[in-house]
Amino acid sequence: MPDAAVYMIANLVVTDADEYRKYEKGFFPIMKRFGGEFVTFDDNHENLEGDCALEGRVIIFKFPSEEIAKRWYNDEEYQALSEFRRAGTTLKSLTMVHGMPPRS
Repeated sequence: MPDAAVYMIANLVVTDADEYRKYEKGFFPIMKRFGGEFVTFDDNHENLEGDCALEGRVIIFKFPSEEIAKRWYNDEEYQALSEFRRAGTTLKSLTMVHGMPPRS
């Protein structure tokens, strides 16, 4: 049975736009190398209910499987690039959500 896709949900607050742009520039080629797909981002999201309102930017992207997502995250090139994200943002969360398994 094929693996289910996983969705990555990042919530961050940009604190230094120049540093964050360096991260963005390198992010997409690395994500695509691992079969990742950008879904969306939003700086103007709205919390309708609950105590854990998101702050700043919300980004959603997906990978074909959990294994591939973890390989992307642990990749040396990605981890080196993520130093720009760490320098230019406050990361509130990076969450992996499993998609529904393919139906037969």
